[in-house]
Amino acid sequence: MRRLSVFGATGSVGQSALDLVRRDRHAWQIVVLSANSDVAELARLAREFTPEIAVIGDPARHDELTAALADTNVGVAAGADALVDAARLPADLVLAAIVGTAGLAPTMAAIEAGCDVALANKESLVSAGELMIAAAQRSGATILPVDSEHNAIFQCLAGGRLDQVRPAEAMARVTPAQAVAHPNWSMGAKISVDSATMMNKGLELIEAHHLFPVGLDRIEILVHPQSVIHSLVEYVDCSTLAQLGSPDMRIPIASALAWPQRMATPCAPLDLAAIARLDFEAPDEERFPATALCRAAIAEGGARPAQLNAANEVAVAAFLAGRISFPAIIDTVKRVLDADAPAVPGALQDIFSVDAASRAAAQHFVDQLEHA
Repeated sequence: MRRLSVFGATGSVGQSALDLVRRDRHAWQIVVLSANSDVAELARLAREFTPEIAVIGDPARHDELTAALADTNVGVAAGADALVDAARLPADLVLAAIVGTAGLAPTMAAIEAGCDVALANKESLVSAGELMIAAAQRSGATILPVDSEHNAIFQCLAGGRLDQVRPAEAMARVTPAQAVAHPNWSMGAKISVDSATMMNKGLELIEAHHLFPVGLDRIEILVHPQSVIHSLVEYVDCSTLAQLGSPDMRIPIASALAWPQRMATPCAPLDLAAIARLDFEAPDEERFPATALCRAAIAEGGARPAQLNAANEVAVAAFLAGRISFPAIIDTVKRVLDADAPAVPGALQDIFSVDAASRAAAQHFVDQLEHA
């Protein structure tokens, strides 16, 4: 029986992982379940999976969660420090699926404790990739990518070594409801908007640079509308391996959960005859400049990726709240990157300082745009 901690248990990735656990219940002992603020769902999951501890990120919800689990043997904790403490508990695998930089500290704590981490929180690696990879090398922890693209690269390397186009003039009229309506994947609102702006691909470029250090110039982005081929790896002999699968996050999650073995999933088998065609195109960086912004940020390095990530989180939240237009998301990120160049971060606290300053700057620009 393997010990598994799930951070972000009530989100789409956490729920998908627990669906797989549910289908092979005898193989897993759940150590930690966490959520940001959804007490009812966290309590329901805690009753089903009986973790050692359930942690709610919002400290104001501690008493509510305690009352909801009063007749169980599940421990209860709340707040950012509790998440970090829970991440240090002995586990064979920690699924890091907290959205945004809120997941950075617990993810780093798990890595420093020597736990293998199934990483679904891309913001952690984007903001603090160099620190995180160095920590894993020191502790011996293995980082297993859960993002479908990086998991695909990981699978293609196992035997070897080392969105839809819109007219530009329509962009200003894109609504939050349209932006979150991804044609293939079922994702949270923030990730769906990132997909619509192509920021998601840019952030994944930064992730890939840290996970697979082959050189930034050797990592390319392709737009593939069918979401069937998730990544390709070209070898020195010009052979190219591709990982294909239905657009179901349970497939890459299962790969990370079972590694180095395989586990059954309930996902639909791939029917290439029914799909019939596979299309590819280079990203249009004039219409979708996010990928170029991300490539420039990681090329410069230092605090730039953390700045970019923080500004994007603020801008996406403002767009979803109806405060700014769709194009203003990337405009806000550009303004933050153009305004300041912080010192190179040497520790996690430096990343948090950059994050806070960048969020404040982005909020200032959002306020200006909203009242313009």
